[in-house]
Amino acid sequence: MSHLRELTRYSTLAGVAILAVLSLLAALIWSAWFLLPLAVFAALSALGWRDVRQSSHSVLRNYPVLGHIRFLMEKIRPEIRQYLLEDDQDEEPFSRDQRSLVYQRAKGQEDARPFGTKKRVYEGGYSWVTHSVQPKHIDNSDFRIMIGGKDCAQPYDASIYNISAMSFGSLSGPAIQALNRGAKEGGFAHDTGEGSVSRYHKEGGGDLIYQVASGYFGARAKDGSFDPDKFAVTAQLPQVKMIELKLSQGAKPGHGGMLPAGKITEEIAEARGIPMGEDCVSPAAHSAFSTPIEMCEFLGRLRDLSGGKPVGFKLCIGHQREFMCMVKAMLETGIIPDFIVVDGAEGGTGAAPLEFANHVGMPMVEGLTFVHNTLRGAGIRDQIKLGAAGKVVSAFDIARALALGADWCNSARGFMFAIGCIQAQACHTNHCPVGVATQDPLRARALDPVHKSKRVARFHRETLVALGEMTGAAGLSNPSQFLPHHLMQRQSDRSMVQGNKAFPYLPIGFLIDDDAADHMGYKDRWSRASAQTFNPPEYI
Repeated sequence: MSHLRELTRYSTLAGVAILAVLSLLAALIWSAWFLLPLAVFAALSALGWRDVRQSSHSVLRNYPVLGHIRFLMEKIRPEIRQYLLEDDQDEEPFSRDQRSLVYQRAKGQEDARPFGTKKRVYEGGYSWVTHSVQPKHIDNSDFRIMIGGKDCAQPYDASIYNISAMSFGSLSGPAIQALNRGAKEGGFAHDTGEGSVSRYHKEGGGDLIYQVASGYFGARAKDGSFDPDKFAVTAQLPQVKMIELKLSQGAKPGHGGMLPAGKITEEIAEARGIPMGEDCVSPAAHSAFSTPIEMCEFLGRLRDLSGGKPVGFKLCIGHQREFMCMVKAMLETGIIPDFIVVDGAEGGTGAAPLEFANHVGMPMVEGLTFVHNTLRGAGIRDQIKLGAAGKVVSAFDIARALALGADWCNSARGFMFAIGCIQAQACHTNHCPVGVATQDPLRARALDPVHKSKRVARFHRETLVALGEMTGAAGLSNPSQFLPHHLMQRQSDRSMVQGNKAFPYLPIGFLIDDDAADHMGYKDRWSRASAQTFNPPEYI
């Protein structure tokens, strides 16, 4: 079957080669006129042979000769789109402009735009950074943040832009290698996703954030429960720099998953610590804890087992009261996570039910604002670093998140574009045309990890250079100085609102100060939160 798939993909190359041979025979037997088609088919055969052997373009490597039609369409599509189909700003879920920006930076091409903005600047939702008449020049764009609180023995000096969680299993081995090699070259971190640390992560040698989800892969007992000894072995690897407990993800919060036995390869089983021949279930909820206090205690246990590395958790905000339950548990136990990553509902995944992708979870901007202000209100914001994820692919995306309270940002699909993703949206079919999101070895071989890793590092570097330029334009010396008042937003009525009005920083300690005002209903929700249970008061 695999040979049949390979023959199907190479059928165009085989066809032109056969036609070249037939043309040669016809020229020898009948007429010299057949030398003309011979020249054409021979040239196409040589082109196809070159496509198979090159490593720059995954599409051409998987679809020799035929793949050039895509690149031809890329040349003429702007006119077709402009006059017949759609705007370059239409998001599907990423617009052509967004993808082009990543591709150009990853390849080291010119990313400037002629003729001015295509944004509809007088329509609601348009936002921008305010600039200064005294801009600053920033020489070093390697912006970093130290992650690790008072109980952390091994703090991590992280880049403010890192690779978000994507598991081996959802991505191919070469894709993981390319991402991790790029992270090592660029000096930034690569989140493993819930599929644990695979051999492809280790081969790359880049810094890792080891994600522990409800399936406890890499730290899993035979019955699916958490195994502390197995966790310690992986968590103490020198390559692992931080531990991330995954509570939920933006694309499908509150939804578990199952990897059918037929899709589990020996390499996936090895990485996840699961048996071959059995369905692999990721429950919707964790079994290691069920109350806010137990969750904090589990975080403390992970920190101890890892040897004192930074430990935190990732979530998409749902019931706001439940996050306040966690914060109350932090205050009661004294166990403060080193970081929290806020994932937005606009985040991506290999596969999610449409209803979950479209209608469950809070978007990043609102979720990040809520988490930041809750921690400020509880008086512990200065002890916890905040990460943000959700369609963060440009310098402006990073600047906006930092202004709203984040300390750093993560991106998954941005780095997927950097290694060749063309947004075919076939991630769940195992038929990714460029070898990124597939376990088909014939498709995955199209992705050259060495070549693509250079693009990963270059995209990261050029994005931070652009962030430095935007920071300097705002009259600031470091992106960490962005605040809400550096943002402006157009409302639906076309009025302008400054960011500190739309997304204000609430007073430090107001939630634990009995005399403080109830800002935006936070204190009312805080009064209904409990460190002992996630259940609402009426169920207690």
